[in-house]
Amino acid sequence: MNIIDYSPSNNRYESMLYRPCGISGLKLPALSLGMWHNFGDIDSFDTGRKIIHAAFDAGITHFDLANNYGTPYGSAEDNMGRIIKKDLHAYRDELIISSKAGYDMWPGPYGIGSSRKYLIASCNQSLKRLGVEYVDIFYSHCYNAETPIEETMMALDQIVRQGKALYAGISNYGPDEAQKAFDILRDLGTPCLIHQPRYSMFERTPEHGLFNTLEANGVGAIVYSPLAQGLLTDKYLKEIPENSRVAKDNPFLTKDHLTPEILVKISQLNTLAGQRNQSLAQMAIAWILRDERVSSVLIGASSIKQLQNNLGALKNIHFSQSEYEQIEQILAS
Repeated sequence: MNIIDYSPSNNRYESMLYRPCGISGLKLPALSLGMWHNFGDIDSFDTGRKIIHAAFDAGITHFDLANNYGTPYGSAEDNMGRIIKKDLHAYRDELIISSKAGYDMWPGPYGIGSSRKYLIASCNQSLKRLGVEYVDIFYSHCYNAETPIEETMMALDQIVRQGKALYAGISNYGPDEAQKAFDILRDLGTPCLIHQPRYSMFERTPEHGLFNTLEANGVGAIVYSPLAQGLLTDKYLKEIPENSRVAKDNPFLTKDHLTPEILVKISQLNTLAGQRNQSLAQMAIAWILRDERVSSVLIGASSIKQLQNNLGALKNIHFSQSEYEQIEQILAS
């Protein structure tokens, strides 16, 4: 580990927009840093550390993890724990740190799913890797029909009541399952704070019921994959870059996704973004923030330059009616 003397910027709260998380008293930065990619042991620790410093300096207070983030699993939490201990320990009360469990983590029947056994064991392990006494938000990472939803919600309630998390959240639940979760948690006395769905210009499923369900229940929304794994950037307009996710055979973004129709839409959206004096990525993020039901957008970053480009989205999150219509026409074509 290179020695870095880090002191946060004194102006770190001046440029960030903070939005209410549902009807709770908690506010989240409009942009939060997701650590799904780029922060594992296969990545540069020093680069990741500098990105986290730059994010906090820019007013990003929320860092989103999960038990199986990073390669190998758990390494993103391990690395974040090292950074907290070295650089951010004194600022713990200024941070929102979240983790999740639901997808595969360790071998055997107890290393995946939504059982009380798995969720509570996962939370305990995450706290050890992160080196913290509690996380601010702990999520059920995905709905699992094999486990009674009552059991899953009771596990989240127990985690909060034991002081291992301040708030309970869910992720990747459909509207009906989310409503059941909200009702159960409310009856238990631990209302759900937040829901984390996948949402972007190219993935609009939450518009079909989920966002309305969140609003009706006073639950905040924090969306992930706002750039559709990199499709909503200018990265693939001319060719596939050598270090891109597509070139690396990333299972979440393959060459099959780069259809002629998608490339035409990306090109047209990029042109519109230029007319707004934004990059395509900035416009895609701003487009999500147009909806006040969205508390925060999770962005990833492999470099400080990429982080700063995404932060530029906050300079213009307003759209004219004509721009809205143009975007809808492009996406529908």
